[in-house]
Amino acid sequence: MKTIYDYTVKDVSGNPVSLEDYKGKVLLIVNTATGCGFTPQYEGLENLYQKYRGEGLEILDFPCNQFGNQAPGSNEEIQQFCQLRYHTTFKTFGKIKVNGEEAAPLYQFLKSQQKGLGKAIKWNFTKFVVDRNGNVVKRFASATPPEKIVDTLIPLLQ
Repeated sequence: MKTIYDYTVKDVSGNPVSLEDYKGKVLLIVNTATGCGFTPQYEGLENLYQKYRGEGLEILDFPCNQFGNQAPGSNEEIQQFCQLRYHTTFKTFGKIKVNGEEAAPLYQFLKSQQKGLGKAIKWNFTKFVVDRNGNVVKRFASATPPEKIVDTLIPLLQ
């Protein structure tokens, strides 16, 4: 049976990154956009990261341009925007697709594990929480602010 650790994704430079590198960490995986009504959630995501990274939280940011062309820049431009505007320090990966036939294998897996909000990702800033063993434990809708995820994260970080 596949786990989250069986997947490889690309960083902003196109280099492969094995998710096995994150074994033993609690992951918050988010598809994002720089021109979305939810873009200010980057601030909340960074606050979570600063508060809990010492306890094993990693945030994996996957820009996605599938929803209203809201992430039109290059990988480098998106990363720079996030770092300059929201002072993000968590990992931004290369742009991906989350729905359709071209959906990234990682997102196909995430959706298969947590169908609670429907099979398709409805918009950017959908969040998946993964425990230290690589199990997808919860999916949150775009409108759920990062601060509302703390109650799910705390028990996994202890």
